[in-house]
Amino acid sequence: MEVFLQQVINGITLGSIYGLIAIGYTMVFGIIGMVNFAHGDIFMVGCFVALIMFLIVTAILGTGGAAIFVALLICLIVSVAVTGLYNWTIEKVAYRKLRGSFRLAPLISAIGMSILLINFVQISQDARNKPVPSIIDGGITLMKGQTFDVVLAYKDLLIMIVTAVLLLVFWYLVQKTPLGRAQRACEQDRKMAALLGINVNKTIAVTFIIGAGLAAVAATMWLVKYNVVSYKDGFIPGVKAFTAAVLGGIGSLPGAVLGGLLIGLIESLWSGYFSIDYKDVAAFTILVITLIFLPQGILGKPEVEKV
Repeated sequence: MEVFLQQVINGITLGSIYGLIAIGYTMVFGIIGMVNFAHGDIFMVGCFVALIMFLIVTAILGTGGAAIFVALLICLIVSVAVTGLYNWTIEKVAYRKLRGSFRLAPLISAIGMSILLINFVQISQDARNKPVPSIIDGGITLMKGQTFDVVLAYKDLLIMIVTAVLLLVFWYLVQKTPLGRAQRACEQDRKMAALLGINVNKTIAVTFIIGAGLAAVAATMWLVKYNVVSYKDGFIPGVKAFTAAVLGGIGSLPGAVLGGLLIGLIESLWSGYFSIDYKDVAAFTILVITLIFLPQGILGKPEVEKV
C-alpha cells in the first residue's frame, strides 16, 4: 500500500510539471492552430536561467531558510522574463511570417528553432549535467509503512499548490478578461477578430509570452524537484507535455493539466510495479487508446468544420 501511495504522490508532482508546460502548448495551438515544438526547449532555457540565478543569489544571501525562498522568487521572476523574451522573439522571427503559408512551413520552422536552442545552450553552458544541492528538504509523513514511510515532501506540496493556483488564474484570465476574450476571438476567426478591432499580432505575441512564463514556472519547479538540469531536458518533458495536451484535449486548459496528471501517474505507477524501462511505452499506449475512442481528447471539444 505504501508503494502505491508514494507513487501516486510522485505521479501528481511530475504530472503537475507536465501540466504547466502543456498549458503553453494548448494556448498557442488554440489560437493559431500550430504546435510550438520549440516550447520544450523554452522550458529547458528556463531551467538554466533558474539555475544560474539560484547560484548567484545563494552565493550572495546564503542558503538559510528565508534566503532560499527569496532565491526561488528571484529565479522565478528572472526566468519568466528571459523565457518570455525568447518566445516573443521566436514568434516574431520564426512564426509570424508563416501563418498564411502551407501547413508544414511553421512545423519546420518550429523544429529549426528547437535545434537552435538546444545547440545554443549546449555550447554556452557545456554538455555536462548541472547539479545543485537539495533546495527544499523535509516533508509530512502521511503513513507509517512496513518497508518505508509515505512522505509528502514540502517541495512536492509546493509544486502541486503552484500548479493549482496557476490553473485557476489562467482559467480566469481566458474566460473573464479582455485579453481572454481577444484570445478566444482569435481562436474562432482571426480575420473577423481583426475586423472587430482586435490586435491579432499583439494577442498572439502575448499568448506566446504567457506560455513561456508557464514553462519558466515549470522549469523552476523542475529544479526544485530534481536539483539538476541538462541541455537535453527540453526534449522529453516537452514531448510528454505535448502528449498531455493532446490526451486532455488540446485547446482546453483544465484538459492540459488533467492530461499532465494522467501521464505523470501512469509513469510513476508503472515504474513502481513494473520495469521503469517501459514507462514511456505505457504512457503513449494509454494516449493511443484514448484517442481511438475520444479523438478530441478527454476534455476537448469536437472540431466543427467550417463551410
